[in-house]
Amino acid sequence: MSMMFDSDTVPKTVVVQGLGFVGAAMAVAVASAADTNSAPCFDVIGIDLDNPAGNKRVNSINSGIFPFETVDQSMIKGTENCVKRGNLRATTDHSVIGKADVVVISVNLDISSIDGTTPNVNFAPFKKAIHTLGKGVRKGTLIIVETTVPPGTCVSIIRPLLDEHLAKRGIDPGSVLVAHSYERVMPGAEYLDSIVNFWRVYSGISVQAANQCEAFLSKIINVKEYPLTRLQTTFASETAKVLENSYRAVNIAFMEEWGRFAEEVGFDLFEVIDAIRMRPTHSNMRQPGFGVGGYCLTKDPLFAKLAAKELFHLDGHEFPFSSQAIKINGEMPLVTLGKLRKHFGGSISGKKILLMGISYRQDVGDTRYSPSEKFTAQALREGAFVSPCDPFVKYWNEMQMPVSADLPEPETFDAIVFAVPHNDYRRIDFNLWLRTRGNYILFDANNVLTNNQRSILKDMGNTLLSIGRG
Repeated sequence: MSMMFDSDTVPKTVVVQGLGFVGAAMAVAVASAADTNSAPCFDVIGIDLDNPAGNKRVNSINSGIFPFETVDQSMIKGTENCVKRGNLRATTDHSVIGKADVVVISVNLDISSIDGTTPNVNFAPFKKAIHTLGKGVRKGTLIIVETTVPPGTCVSIIRPLLDEHLAKRGIDPGSVLVAHSYERVMPGAEYLDSIVNFWRVYSGISVQAANQCEAFLSKIINVKEYPLTRLQTTFASETAKVLENSYRAVNIAFMEEWGRFAEEVGFDLFEVIDAIRMRPTHSNMRQPGFGVGGYCLTKDPLFAKLAAKELFHLDGHEFPFSSQAIKINGEMPLVTLGKLRKHFGGSISGKKILLMGISYRQDVGDTRYSPSEKFTAQALREGAFVSPCDPFVKYWNEMQMPVSADLPEPETFDAIVFAVPHNDYRRIDFNLWLRTRGNYILFDANNVLTNNQRSILKDMGNTLLSIGRG
């Protein structure tokens, strides 16, 4: 029999497997949970791979420093406070799994070819993590899968792999509980709040697993204001995450064709969108922009199609809207490049471009699948010179380029492209930076600049190009 945990006996030792942007944040959120006497509810151990990236994250956390650049002071202080009081630490020693009452799986699951015609889920690293769990997890442990996975993964892959190892070790497979509860983490100014003060969906392979997952999450999340939602099966919970992100990706892709229309006709689509958003049923309308990046929207819409094919062996489920959204969104940064090319008479060879923003989202330092990467790679192939600037990134690993946080001298550039709406950019005094001189070419590719900044730039006599504006 597995251990029973009600709301008063939630397990104390929690291991978070994977310390990326989600796992590291989850570790801080769990370690920050406190009872009515302000005593910590959990001892939290984060584990990562024994490689340069993993060791860097582990050392950072053990020094009381959140391992990723963030403006969220709650996340920064939370990391420092939890490490100081001794209930948060990190390691590359996976034997700590044997101490866990709860394991939260936050390991990446990638698609092998996002741009290819036949993408496949790369299960190998994820399965390796599950094998590691199976070899070390003890009787009575609750395993919560936080990773975004194709629908059916918990039942078809995770549970069988775990049971195989548990049987070899003489442990009743039913004594280890498996639940799924996907993350909605949003790095940025409300990084920590996107976990503790936000709605959460969950389910369990068994009712007991779901009950234990609910008890655990209720200690971490402000369930009074953000109640949990239990779904009947892990299939449903897995699907909810994939559908949620697919909906958002399709919404963004849909707005792209309207952006081209606005640019050709000569009106401000953002003004139109703001007017439409006043209607409650349309308040979440997206906008055209520089591109879609990050770890979720660039791949998650393909998971349902891949699950139908690889896990359920079904024919006829192609998910054309989701697939087309991935294609359209992937081409967005090249639209900006094409408009620059057109402005320069058909070629950007030899042109010097200042790229303002390389992270995938405002006010974060995450460059994974950033649209700026695709823009820069193509610009370089066409003979242009690109200088990246971003207040949250010191070195661009994907492009192996140093990044400046300070505004450079503008005279040396043929064009300045604003790609990411960092708040720092919305505070730029253009009269001071451009020294009141006109004749600069500036491209607002992602609704970065304020209306006042746009007016100032035009009054100075600059050329201002835009996505979504005529």
